[in-house]
Amino acid sequence: MFPGIPPGLYFAVLSWIDIHLLRLQKILVASGSRRGRPFMPALPFLMLILAGAVGAGLLGALTGLGGGVVLVPMLVLVFKLGLHQAMGASLVSVIATSSGAAVAYLREGYSNMRIGIFLELATTLGALCGAGATHLLPVRIVAVVFGLVLLLSAWLSFRQQGDNPAPQPAGLARTFRLSGSYPTPHGPRPYAASHVLGGFSLMWVAGVLSGLLGIGSGAIKVLAMDRVMRLPFKVSTTTSNFMIGVTAAASAGIYYRHGYMNAALDFPVMLGVLVGALLGARLLAKAQIRTLRLLFTVVIAALALEMIYQGAAGKI
Repeated sequence: MFPGIPPGLYFAVLSWIDIHLLRLQKILVASGSRRGRPFMPALPFLMLILAGAVGAGLLGALTGLGGGVVLVPMLVLVFKLGLHQAMGASLVSVIATSSGAAVAYLREGYSNMRIGIFLELATTLGALCGAGATHLLPVRIVAVVFGLVLLLSAWLSFRQQGDNPAPQPAGLARTFRLSGSYPTPHGPRPYAASHVLGGFSLMWVAGVLSGLLGIGSGAIKVLAMDRVMRLPFKVSTTTSNFMIGVTAAASAGIYYRHGYMNAALDFPVMLGVLVGALLGARLLAKAQIRTLRLLFTVVIAALALEMIYQGAAGKI
């Protein structure tokens, strides 16, 4: 025993770990027998998943897409887990990493809470619709959709970005005060949203994809704010980072109710992605981002094609 820890609490924690390891063992046995994977004991399997989650979080932070787009295909294609269990673990990691980064971005003055909360009305409703559809749709269809979204995310991460001009608030942007400013080397720069209904509609689509696929859908959110609503790119990415955790939390309850979450699997995944994201944030200033984005685009495109093939062939 560890000194200072009451024996009752110590044994309660051990019992909790043991129960969830047994649940994970059953998942591994079922997944392995269904997909022809040799059985591996739960503890070594979790150590490998932890290492893979660190890599997923690192790549996701360096490229701005988040760890979910790497994590889900890694768990499905490499570790041969079921698609629903992989998506449930991804949702937990999205909530953790978003919560950690959102505080820093808000403190620095980049994220816009008012715009984020307004758009969360659409993404939360979409996430509930998508999470509900996940249980109804065949796994192979979800896998094909996931592969197509991966291709879109890879393309959006690699294309060149530039800041948008700062229009005067008008229409719904003026009514809901969807404007603000963000810090630049030359002082605060004002901005205001435009095409609010178009951005709101695309946010609903992002929420559906997040709930359906167990990812943050950050690339779609950034597309809606950057290209449709004409917000500055830094504001779009940081506000998206704040939003993805809320969107994931909306659908996490449905995933849990259907049994797609297991604490013994989700905890090391969450911890690994969080550590990888923190490492990525430290390396970001020194890394050759364009080279990384090119490499990442190639890797994601390969994973996407494999997911589409496996789903279309009914092998997932």
